[in-house]
Amino acid sequence: MPEQWIYWFSELGTEHNDIVGKKCANLGELTKAGFHVPPGYALGVAAYERFMKETGASERVLKYLEGFHADPENVEDTPKYETASKEIRAIVESIDMPPDMEETVKKYYSQLCEETGIENQFVATRSAGPASHPGQYETYLNVSGPDDVVQHIKRVWSSTFNTRSIIARARLGLPLHHDPIGVAVLTMVDAKAAGVILTVNPVNGDESKVAIEAAFGFGEAVVSGNVTPDRYLVDKVTLEIEEKVISDKGAEFVYNPETREMEYKELPADKRKLPCLEDIEILELTKIAKKIEAHFGCLQDIEFSVSMSLPFPENIFFVQARPESVWGKKKKESVLGKKSGFELLFEKATTPIKLKTD
Repeated sequence: MPEQWIYWFSELGTEHNDIVGKKCANLGELTKAGFHVPPGYALGVAAYERFMKETGASERVLKYLEGFHADPENVEDTPKYETASKEIRAIVESIDMPPDMEETVKKYYSQLCEETGIENQFVATRSAGPASHPGQYETYLNVSGPDDVVQHIKRVWSSTFNTRSIIARARLGLPLHHDPIGVAVLTMVDAKAAGVILTVNPVNGDESKVAIEAAFGFGEAVVSGNVTPDRYLVDKVTLEIEEKVISDKGAEFVYNPETREMEYKELPADKRKLPCLEDIEILELTKIAKKIEAHFGCLQDIEFSVSMSLPFPENIFFVQARPESVWGKKKKESVLGKKSGFELLFEKATTPIKLKTD
């Protein structure tokens, strides 16, 4: 029997991390646990390996690398890596998938469209490595149509040959022609707002707080740091919103249907300093973030989107969850361990909510 290389999220859990990559495995775990995740499917690392081997892509990349010589520790050699990256990526993206593989990818996409009831459903194609490569590989948003889905899966695979990645592999003495990853094909949320949740206060490591950063439009604006997000701090016990920092967000990251590209669009003056989330949404995000933290058993770094077309609370989706990487590694005593519930409630009752704008 050939090795399985494609899965619905509902078939996956954290035990499949090495098969489909952490992001896909965690999306599957969230889906199976009943959290609100956009429907989608995953191509495992076996799909990458099969594509590279059966199509001859690996052989062509190795042939190219035979004539490539550069020192990864020498900054002056960076242009050589940039040229190699561009040419290797062109090789990978120009090669067709094996016919049965392409047919299967399109069949899954067709079933996804049937499930959502939307012809040519917009999806995101996201990289998912078995090991963490945060921000290293590429994501494509608002991909639509079976042919574009196939092409953007190949673009995610080819992003393992971006300049930064091949320099990193060269420095570590790893093979330059091989870095298998999974790919998540995830239904897009028509986001009115999106952002990131940490189930800990990132400033001081207080595990009794949930910190939320959000902005209008798609969440990449927050993740990339290209806009100044609104910030909210919520107490896990009392569910009080202790702090709101409403920023001048300047722009939102949106899809331009004319160019079919994602772009930053300047916000009108009367919207720039408006809160991007309602209080009821902030509290719902906090409640669910606590449940996700409890499910995984550790502090979480969560990405979410809020749909503009669905009613509350069906409008809230979770598109990523992973262990929080800073305070989760430290032994930090929680405030909960120092104060009684009554003391916490009394403290909250006598502390005014901070509302700031900048």
